[in-house]
Amino acid sequence: MIQQALDGISVLDLGEYVSGPYCAKMLAAFGAEVIKVEKPGEGDVARRTGPFPGDEPHPERSGAFLYLNTGKKSITLNLEIATGLQIFKELVGTTDVLVENFQPGVMASLGLDYATLESINPRLVMTSITGFGQSGPYRDYKMSSIVGYALSGHQYINGEPDREPLQGAGPQPEYQGGLHGFFGTLAALYSREDTGQGQQVDVSIMECLTGFHQFTIIRYTYGGEIKSRTGNRYESNYPVTIYPCKDGHVALSASSLQQQELLHALVGMPELGEDPRFISPLDRMANAEAYDALLMPWFLERTREEVFHTCEQWRVPCTPVTHPGELLSDPHFREREFFVQVDHPETGTLPYPGAPFRMSETPWQTDRAPLLGEHNEEIYCQRLGYSREDLVKLRKGGCL
Repeated sequence: MIQQALDGISVLDLGEYVSGPYCAKMLAAFGAEVIKVEKPGEGDVARRTGPFPGDEPHPERSGAFLYLNTGKKSITLNLEIATGLQIFKELVGTTDVLVENFQPGVMASLGLDYATLESINPRLVMTSITGFGQSGPYRDYKMSSIVGYALSGHQYINGEPDREPLQGAGPQPEYQGGLHGFFGTLAALYSREDTGQGQQVDVSIMECLTGFHQFTIIRYTYGGEIKSRTGNRYESNYPVTIYPCKDGHVALSASSLQQQELLHALVGMPELGEDPRFISPLDRMANAEAYDALLMPWFLERTREEVFHTCEQWRVPCTPVTHPGELLSDPHFREREFFVQVDHPETGTLPYPGAPFRMSETPWQTDRAPLLGEHNEEIYCQRLGYSREDLVKLRKGGCL
């Protein structure tokens, strides 16, 4: 068996939906044993979140759940009763990492705050991912994707200048929380090698988002300038934009003077560089409507591939805007074997996105997402020493 970077690390995943499960998924992909703890009979809320094949809801066929929980084991456990809490504490005593994304205070209300769990296992790394962190005036507020985009300042600068702000696509704030949780967990495990002591990793999704604002915040602190919305037009280096074609759109990035001159030549209008309206990038941005009206017919007469290959020959940066179906057949992804085939008893074999980064000696590996409670016997009997008869009693008592 191929050695993986996190072999020997055990993880309890209490996360639901995106941020916690994505963090734990990354840990599993690089070798950690991740045990997903789910509510009896219900499981992770992602099991009830689409898409579903044929739009027929089924707890074992949720595309969201299957993607976010690859490589994990699933046990059911009721943390709202004393027996369930006691069993969970037994599991904590045998684990390295606990990942959770409950609202601040929920773990404490269950008697599972970090101070309590640390007394059981001083080497425990507890990664807590929340909308606003474990402290501060917003800590008890709930966060959705649109709230994350709005309060982090990203929404204010996204969209057309004469329209309302726009949110980004999908639950990217939650994915950023999960990704930063993964990095924070690795850092805490690395620190533990020196100190022998675990710690709590407090991840605020709003801080994750605000932290990668590029130079938007620095622009304000240096000069008091608030970046305005510019839509698809990059204001200081126009034309960096998106143009429509016969069969979709292309993203154009002619950001240098040489690239701009080559662009004008390839569309058959080298004189544009001498037009006083279009001399500099800022001039072109100020007169973008007139500039686009001159260039756009050339793009509209061609397909994305034709535009791309022509721009490639002329050394003008340009790329097609692709949809998900095209990603799956992209030759670059295919050669690098980015998409991996994962078989599942309920959905069959489907392609999944693979490793976001590659390690030459300890590679990413993946396995399917678990069925609800699929590993109860393995974990409770083999790890904690319960008998099958014990499991029957615990199930009847509403614990499993």
